[in-house]
Amino acid sequence: MMNRVNTVSRAVKIRNCIISVSDKTGLDYLVKGLLGINPSITLYSTGGTFSFISDVLSGEFRKNLRQISSFTGQPEMQGGLVKTLDFKIYLGILSEPGNEAHTQDIARVKGVEFDMVVVNLYPFGDVIKKPETTLEDARSHIDIGGPCMLRASAKNFLRLASVCDPSDYRGLLDELKTSDGCLSLSTRFALAKKTFSHTAAYDKAIAEFLLAQPAEITEQHYTLF
Repeated sequence: MMNRVNTVSRAVKIRNCIISVSDKTGLDYLVKGLLGINPSITLYSTGGTFSFISDVLSGEFRKNLRQISSFTGQPEMQGGLVKTLDFKIYLGILSEPGNEAHTQDIARVKGVEFDMVVVNLYPFGDVIKKPETTLEDARSHIDIGGPCMLRASAKNFLRLASVCDPSDYRGLLDELKTSDGCLSLSTRFALAKKTFSHTAAYDKAIAEFLLAQPAEITEQHYTLF
């Protein structure tokens, strides 16, 4: 039986935020802004994004940054192929407001409820525009974890914000500054709509590229055994 949620918060305070981005435009502005609004916020991050944020933060605020692998207890897969696809992460994203069983699950794994997910994706569209791009170049730039986190957070706009576009950072910080560090339901819903449009366009670009490739290209491109 599918869960049905009837009561949600009009405003959600941003306390735990996942940040994992390919495009780091404006990321220093966002990070400093979030910490200025809520000095106790915890930022969870991965790989190059973690290193970037670590360089942005001054000494006392480094305690606000946590590596996702230390949170989940699972190291990243070689090459960064698996970083965020973890039960503990998705429990914190998809747990529904007012669901006591979900709250108990989070306590059982010593997890947290995430309030915002900031993710943008491997630049698949930019890669396939290059005339020298091979099938393997394209395949290796298909993002898996990013779309999953975005879709999960957008689905649960009832309780958290999904952020996929750096151009939204300024507006989000403006709202947080004037609302005691909270984001409204209307903002979360607007972000969810934008996120699903973004992931749909991303998947469409992948599908169209693959559909345009002749079947024999795989045998021409790869050494078979």
